[in-house]
Amino acid sequence: MALRQTLSAAPALASRRRAFPGEDESYTKARKSLLAEEIDLRRKMTRIAEQRRQLPPGPLMKDYRFKDANGAELGLAELFGGHDTLVAYFWMYGPERERPCPMCTNWLGSVDGNANDLKQRVAFKIFGRSPVERQKAFALERGWQALDFLQLADDDYARDFRLLNGDGSENPALAVFKKRGNDVRLFWKSEMTSEMADPGQDPRDAPDIASLWNILDLTPSGRGTDWYPSLEY
Repeated sequence: MALRQTLSAAPALASRRRAFPGEDESYTKARKSLLAEEIDLRRKMTRIAEQRRQLPPGPLMKDYRFKDANGAELGLAELFGGHDTLVAYFWMYGPERERPCPMCTNWLGSVDGNANDLKQRVAFKIFGRSPVERQKAFALERGWQALDFLQLADDDYARDFRLLNGDGSENPALAVFKKRGNDVRLFWKSEMTSEMADPGQDPRDAPDIASLWNILDLTPSGRGTDWYPSLEY
């Protein structure tokens, strides 16, 4: 077993920061303090990723059914291709919606540019309750080129993963599955629900998978309290 390397204290690393010309002393002090916190955050994120990879085998999955662009019905195990890992995102574009969820749209737009890279390492699929041709028509409208869409053949997956609400509305979800032989098990699913959100905060996972919010978190005004992305501007 490799020995864990002793890490330098975050404040010591932050002290190596070089000030910008004309930088005020109060800014220098505050920025070094924040930099130390950012180093600690990076280390915690690394530890969490390691802890996630050490999860024991999750529940054995049903043979959930999906329809592809040709109308062929496929089981969950058939979605892996040559990989043993499947990353699947369920987006809010059910048949009852005239237009898809703007936030789902925002995320898919950002991940479309990474999809071909992702598919070198894992299978990557987008699940929706609308027919594939409807999902692909919207993808064409947005200029997406690398996303693979599937339609749920029934609502079993949506119900079991708590993606359908009593009023018929939907919840998005990112899930990761692991395949061994013919068995497919859940490895991880985003599970931070609205009941787990801190006061005054929108429910979200950590780390946040949305690049939109991560970039806005770097700005003076942050995410704001009453703004969301729109489908059109």
